[in-house]
Formats: sequence, structure tokens, C-alpha cells
Amino acid sequence: MSVNSAEPPAEVDVVLVKAGRTKIRYGGVLLHDDGTRLAVRAPWAGAGARDFGFVRFEAGDVFTEYYWRDRWYSVKEVRTAAGALKGWYCDITRPAVLTGAELVVEDLDLDLWRSADGTDVRRLDEDEFARSGLPERDPESAAAAVAALDELERLARGADFTALLA
Repeated sequence: MSVNSAEPPAEVDVVLVKAGRTKIRYGGVLLHDDGTRLAVRAPWAGAGARDFGFVRFEAGDVFTEYYWRDRWYSVKEVRTAAGALKGWYCDITRPAVLTGAELVVEDLDLDLWRSADGTDVRRLDEDEFARSGLPERDPESAAAAVAALDELERLARGADFTALLA
């Protein structure tokens, strides 16, 4: 499916799967799909606010989410309701699969945060990843996940990080 400015935006359901179960499902608008990379805009879908200490997600926040069919991560640009950039929350995932109006992404527990000004780049949930059993159960996928986190961290520390999303 190709989406361009002449076509009306398409509604999609984003389905985040973790350990074989649906973790969260929410609606969004498909902004772009070039066959490899997809972009979806969606409001914060969590129940209430979530304070990580370094960022707080809350009602009114808008996420522009970038998914790839050939990469093991997704990147979510996070803005306040007023449009101020908070930063980017990145999930290490298996490549995204769009079937009809359902975009399925399997979360592999590793995450990365990059602040709006780029001064705070942090790896998250490496302990969860170790406890998930993926490294023992599926070493090839675990290696791909760790390589994706390393690549994403390298990109996030670079000045041209946003070129990834252009």
C-alpha cells in the first residue's frame, strides 16, 4: 500500500505483541508506506500517564511512529499536545508486518531513549531482555536484537539521527 498526499489517510490498528500475547492495540493514521518503511500517527495509548523519570508520557501526547519491514526496531517521535518535541522512544522489535489494516510488531524487550536535544541517549530494559529467555530459546533472533540496539544507539548519538526518519 502506498500512501501519498493525494490519498486520504488510512486508519490502521497497531498491535504490539510481547511473548506471544498482545500487549497493547491502538488505532492510528497511516501517514506513509513506501513498501519498506511505514509511518503512523497516534495519540498516547497508555492507561494514564507513565513517568520513566527521564520522560513522562501522558494524555494528549502525540506519537509519530516509524516501522520498517527490514529492520529490527521502531522509532517513535513523542510530542506534547502543543507540539513540543519530548524525544524519541525506540523499541527493538522483529520487522513489522502490515496485513490489511493491522500493523503487527513483536517487542523484544530492548528499548532506547533519545532526548529532544540529543544529549540523553540511554539503553533500556536490558535486564528484561536477559530474563525473557530469547537468548537461550532463539540465539539468532537475540543476536539480531542486540545488533539492532547497537546500531540504533550509534545512530541516536549521531547528529543526523532524524535523517533516519526522513
